[in-house]
Amino acid sequence: MSKKSAIASRRIAAAVLLLIPFAVYFDVPFYNVVQPEAFGLPFFYWFQLAMLPVSALLFLIAAILIDMK
Repeated sequence: MSKKSAIASRRIAAAVLLLIPFAVYFDVPFYNVVQPEAFGLPFFYWFQLAMLPVSALLFLIAAILIDMK
């Protein structure tokens, strides 16, 4: 695999990782429900809170992939 091909592959993988949180966040009907509740919070709210660290992890992995030489 050539260096340009490896860089292109990493960029594509990073783009996919960056698109995952956007696809999940924009699919509001999927998580726009009240049940199940956790800690007194409806699913709508705790799902968004749970997605924050997941999104941060995906962004970190994408940044590492893009930064690799």
